[in-house]
Amino acid sequence: MLNKATMTTLIKINKIKLIIIAVLVIATIITTINPVYPNEQFLQHLGTLLISLILLVDLKRNKLSIAPFIGVALFILIHIIGARWIYSFVPYEDWLNTILGWELNSSRNHYDRFVHFSFGILILPYLFELFSSLKIKKVTKVIIAWALLQSLSVFYEIFEWILTLINGDLAIDYNGQQGDVWDAQKRHGSCHDWINNNSVVLYIIQKKKVS
Repeated sequence: MLNKATMTTLIKINKIKLIIIAVLVIATIITTINPVYPNEQFLQHLGTLLISLILLVDLKRNKLSIAPFIGVALFILIHIIGARWIYSFVPYEDWLNTILGWELNSSRNHYDRFVHFSFGILILPYLFELFSSLKIKKVTKVIIAWALLQSLSVFYEIFEWILTLINGDLAIDYNGQQGDVWDAQKRHGSCHDWINNNSVVLYIIQKKKVS
């Protein structure tokens, strides 16, 4: 039986989660008004719906702590922004120039790699918490979460490859290769590196909690 203080905390957390989901819904609606690339954006938002199931299921169960929940939500938000401009044309350089006065003038739009980098950072805590109830060492939980995240990254690149076989023209826009045939490998490498780095950080944090 939960005491009153615990129940109050859970209610507050659930309200925060509701607000987060509302923000994501509003962001999705705003970014789909007068779409620049309607067909490709619709395809991108299939991923949005799939990942959002994590938050919607937890909204009912309320099992996730707030940090992994926010991590997944931030990744969805980053993806929503990318979907508006199908990743390859996100005007982040214009935003940085307007807000901070930075002039990057890159030969390539790197937003897609930023999303892969974010995937390695923001999703790992969620996967780790999925295995929190298992009676195994924390380092083993980190390794399992690491392996699963690596697998998800590879499966996504395989999905993009299959899409290329089915509809090459659509895949070029969806995959955001920007003329680089090795782009998928480079993006996976970026994600792989940050998964490794974040796994080490997560293990150190968990170890300090024990000590």
